[in-house]
Amino acid sequence: MRRFRIPRRQKMFAVLPTMLTLGNAVCGFGAITFAAKVGLIERLGWGRTDTECLYIAAILVFLAMVFDMLDGRAARWAKQTSEFGAQLDSLCDAISFGVAPAVILVKFSPSFHPRLLWAIAVLFVVCAILRLARFNVETDEEDTHENFSGLPSPAAAGTVASFMIAYPELKELAGPLPTNPIAWERITHSVAQYLEPALQILVPLVALSCACLMVSRVRYAHVFNQWFRGRRSYQHILQLVIGMAAIFMVRELAVPLIFCVFTFGSPLRAAWAAISRRKPQEPDQPLPSVTPHDPAA
Repeated sequence: MRRFRIPRRQKMFAVLPTMLTLGNAVCGFGAITFAAKVGLIERLGWGRTDTECLYIAAILVFLAMVFDMLDGRAARWAKQTSEFGAQLDSLCDAISFGVAPAVILVKFSPSFHPRLLWAIAVLFVVCAILRLARFNVETDEEDTHENFSGLPSPAAAGTVASFMIAYPELKELAGPLPTNPIAWERITHSVAQYLEPALQILVPLVALSCACLMVSRVRYAHVFNQWFRGRRSYQHILQLVIGMAAIFMVRELAVPLIFCVFTFGSPLRAAWAAISRRKPQEPDQPLPSVTPHDPAA
């Protein structure tokens, strides 16, 4: 029995990855709870607006992404990776990155066609579950995780939730103009007034695209492993600086922009590469025929 006894220090560390994974599920359930209040909270006079509830729900989805990023590293650091942890992680991801974004989507776009909106939300949940199941089957412990086959479910959920992060800022820009506005304020006000109602249609279409990309075979880079491990080129550093500058300049509005660049950049590059390979090659011009010179002529 002494030979099979687990040291006290390893027992303590074995709990940490599980608690982080369950924290992911708790955040997902919290996001669903806040999103479910949309449409009820203002009528009941609970002191919050629908926009605030959607914003908090999106923040909880991003917090679930942080827990999802930390639990695997904590398990590898404690040397406690197991099949139980992998299955538990997928179950929690299905809540936080499958169900929660779908509920947020349904509550955010009430003016969209209700049956079509419900179908898109269901498709998002189904594709997220299929994506997680395929990841469990195709990934082994020796995988370097440099690339993903298909859009990762946390990135798909973050893309949908990112619009909820930017929506309060967009509503503020679309509000009344200050006295004596400058030209830049007038331009941003006009753009915000156009985008605010357009998001009711844009976000369901983005969610539909994310659902299809999750079950696709498009290769996506693992951002953390490729950007924060080892030495990086000047191009990676330049992209990081541009992203930080965009966040500093437009604040919350940069969040959906960054996520959409990641989500739709890889399929667009793959489509461009496929089109470039299929371009017909120009036939070689035949050389002009040369008749031999007859010296007797």
